[in-house]
Amino acid sequence: MTFERVASIADVPAGAVKVVAAGGRSIALCNLDGSFYAVDNLCTHDNGPLGEGTLYDGTVECPRHGARFDVQTGAVKALPAVRPVKTYAVQVDGDEVSVDVG
Repeated sequence: MTFERVASIADVPAGAVKVVAAGGRSIALCNLDGSFYAVDNLCTHDNGPLGEGTLYDGTVECPRHGARFDVQTGAVKALPAVRPVKTYAVQVDGDEVSVDVG
């Protein structure tokens, strides 16, 4: 595993999503009640920016057409998307948040 620092805890308040870059990828970093999760920033339906979406009931919702993805598994939870998004392992050390890009 190759973890890359992407943010501090204060950068992503609970209930927020932030776009970060790691390993040449655009990633949506989600803070779900103090637990951090990372998914590809692109919706599998039409490449909408998930990092500009909202967290709702453990999912991130694409702002374009409302597709929702489980932030822990990447699984589709609401159409129109039918393919899951890639997820990344997240590590929190002190106040630093890192994503596995290996």
